[in-house]
Amino acid sequence: MGSNAGEESTVIAIDSDRNSPHAVKWAVEHLLKKNASCTLIHVRTKTLYSHDFEVIPKQGRPPTEEELHHFFLPFRGFCARKGIVAKELVLHGIDVSNALTDYIIDNSINNLVVGASRWNAFIRKFKDVDVPTSLVRSVPESCTVHVISKGKVQNIRRADHSQNISNALSKSLKGIRGSFRSDEDLNRKSVKYGHRQGSNNDGVSSVTSRMTNGETTSPKLSNESCSSQNSSNRSSVTGDTSKLLGYQLIETSHENQDVVENSGSYTYRSKSCKISQQSLEIEKRNLKLEQERKTKKCNSNHRETATTTQKAMKHEKFTQEDVVKAWLAEEATLSLAEVKRKKTKAAMESAEMSKCLAEMKSHKGKQTEIRAMHEEEDRNKALNASAHNKILFKRYNIKEIEVATNYFDNALKIGEGGYGPVFKGVLDHTDVAIKALKPDISQGERQFQQEVNVLSTIKHPNMVQLLGACPEYGCLVYEYIENGSLEDRLFQKDNTPTIPWKVRFKIASEIATGLLFLHQTKPEPVVHRDLKPANILLDRNYVSKITDVGLARLVPPSVANKTTQYHKTTAAGTFCYIDPEYQQTGLLGVKSDIYSLGVMLLQIITGKPPMGVAHLVEEAIDKGKLLEVLDPNVKDWPLEETLSYARLALKCCEMRKRDRPDLSSVILPELNRLRNLGEVAIYTDIVPAKQEQNE
Repeated sequence: MGSNAGEESTVIAIDSDRNSPHAVKWAVEHLLKKNASCTLIHVRTKTLYSHDFEVIPKQGRPPTEEELHHFFLPFRGFCARKGIVAKELVLHGIDVSNALTDYIIDNSINNLVVGASRWNAFIRKFKDVDVPTSLVRSVPESCTVHVISKGKVQNIRRADHSQNISNALSKSLKGIRGSFRSDEDLNRKSVKYGHRQGSNNDGVSSVTSRMTNGETTSPKLSNESCSSQNSSNRSSVTGDTSKLLGYQLIETSHENQDVVENSGSYTYRSKSCKISQQSLEIEKRNLKLEQERKTKKCNSNHRETATTTQKAMKHEKFTQEDVVKAWLAEEATLSLAEVKRKKTKAAMESAEMSKCLAEMKSHKGKQTEIRAMHEEEDRNKALNASAHNKILFKRYNIKEIEVATNYFDNALKIGEGGYGPVFKGVLDHTDVAIKALKPDISQGERQFQQEVNVLSTIKHPNMVQLLGACPEYGCLVYEYIENGSLEDRLFQKDNTPTIPWKVRFKIASEIATGLLFLHQTKPEPVVHRDLKPANILLDRNYVSKITDVGLARLVPPSVANKTTQYHKTTAAGTFCYIDPEYQQTGLLGVKSDIYSLGVMLLQIITGKPPMGVAHLVEEAIDKGKLLEVLDPNVKDWPLEETLSYARLALKCCEMRKRDRPDLSSVILPELNRLRNLGEVAIYTDIVPAKQEQNE
């Protein structure tokens, strides 16, 4: 996966640790541009056969393909909400850092973002090198490595592009130097005096033979006159030659000398010079004897040095062995004593710990029993109170349902959801909405029973009212809501009029009020799990009513206010509205609905689809251009109040549950304030109009 021209490729390494979401969020907010793409990589380090999955628990095996899909889902959803195209890739390897490094090298990656190690600095001293540190060391210098911890950059190793250019130039220069070196060697060999090979004695012989070539019977040299310039050249050549060969030239008083180079040999000419052949032979023998003497002496010195070194090493080895043996014996004795002392201390500590644990367990058991008794009493009280206030629904037979819907005529069909189609009908001289169960829905019966259980026991102005049901055929009868769903009104289906900003603030407040009622239901709070504009109905006065609680879940009251509340194995709801933390872990709580509420609140003021709406609004606020992303059909937005509304909605869309505001103490009071502001504005608009009519 190379990068295109002008575009840098980015890889985000993710795992199940707590810093992977921070790494994804940091990369999307600080590194990637809108409509850019990135690759989410997860490295699987083990592989088991499929028949082992039932034997080995989930914590002891690699994830299945379905689990990997759910693993990538929250990260992909977050990128989608921010307008980023995320690709998923699973690598298989024994070592995580090596697998990532190979992928980065093969695909020329420019940026790598990875979460920091979960170990602190003290523990890392006793651990092997962690993955981020190993990647910083092993990744090529052409790639920038970002190590993210808790939303901040813990470490960054920037790319060094100049290093690559320097290496390339260095290789080129080495090649050029190599070629020059070869040429110099050839030239050196071609101009060497006498083409010397082997020992110095051979060189002397070859030069001597060339000097005497052609004049073996007479030592005389021919005479030749030269200029003063040639005289100086001859003097330097003569001196150098005499030093090289080790012989002497006998000069006369004559001044003119000449050196002529012909076919790689030198001929020395002088008018009055004589070379003693006998002196040359004597010098040659002396050189040979001197060389032999020095060679013998050198060899003797080498042998003496080697013998001395060998003796010293042997003596040192024996000495070290004795020291090591004595040290090992002493260490063994001390170790045995230390082991015995530690065993005794450990036994005493273990006995003390066992005693403390027994006491703590006994105390904890008593506290658990007392708490269970109190919870059982509270539950019984709540159930008794609920039984007194229970709202009974009317049972209809299938014949009445068919007559009311004209045998499920498509002309009376007013909508359709995941549960089944919804028809308009008349029962007991009252307009009703009848929801019919699809026959091929596997979870339909469970949703039917759940919706009946929830709606038949509660009644609230902002909850749709269940009038009756036909349990045999899975039909639910609701009160008929004239204006349809909030989704249809926001997107002006069938050319319906635009909803004013005053009514939008009122709708947001009513939704939060109804949701708080569900969360405070006794004996167990109810989590809706599928809160979205399509499940909010508006009556003729634009009063909001929450519907479709078939996916709702009851949360144990003992954990109702905790961040992690209730475990479900499979996430349910609509994509882009599902809580990312619930989507990843399956841990359900009342704050799971807060995320869905935040997305819906942003849609109410922007009139835009849910995907990426949080990122769009956040970016507009940062740039001071919030008015540009608001619904353009509303011309009189109060900018200051709308900005406060948008910031509250963005807090509801935080990735982690603990970062989202509380519904009863933060969200609802602020929405009620904005609602009252809208009602005051409506009143100020109505009063002048009435005064004009009276006049």
